[in-house]
Amino acid sequence: MTRRHKQVIPFLSIAALVIALDQTTKSWVSHNLAIGESLPAEGILRLTHVQNTGATFGLFANQSVLLVVTPIICLLVIWLAFRYFMPMGKAGTISLGLIFGGAVGNLLDRIRYGYVTDFFDIRLWGDFHWPVFNIADTALVAGTAVLVIFLIILMRTGKLET
Repeated sequence: MTRRHKQVIPFLSIAALVIALDQTTKSWVSHNLAIGESLPAEGILRLTHVQNTGATFGLFANQSVLLVVTPIICLLVIWLAFRYFMPMGKAGTISLGLIFGGAVGNLLDRIRYGYVTDFFDIRLWGDFHWPVFNIADTALVAGTAVLVIFLIILMRTGKLET
């Protein structure tokens, strides 16, 4: 088994774990909280049931074709990058697995329901709060952060040409 083939199992395992956690938590929220309901009703960190028809921060609301086609193209690019272009270490495999799993988790919602279920609600002070998000969003952000750091390190060590 080649080194590249040995990376497929962790990549797919991470993606599958993200998808499973994402879909399980979204299902729990959908079955236990009414839309707009928060648990607890007050506090800094809440679970609030939101149906997001847009992308990040609600951008492109109700643009379902765009919000289905774009992630499919991105998933193809991620898979191709994983398979053929990027030198993979553990960081690269983990980052792309997180991004892939997060993208699939939200895409499944968009295809099935036409919206994404969000529920992590952070209220820092007063009426200011971070946009509500979910496990898939968290995996996308974490995976992207790891990937950026990974690529910077590769460029600085000369293992990735710019």
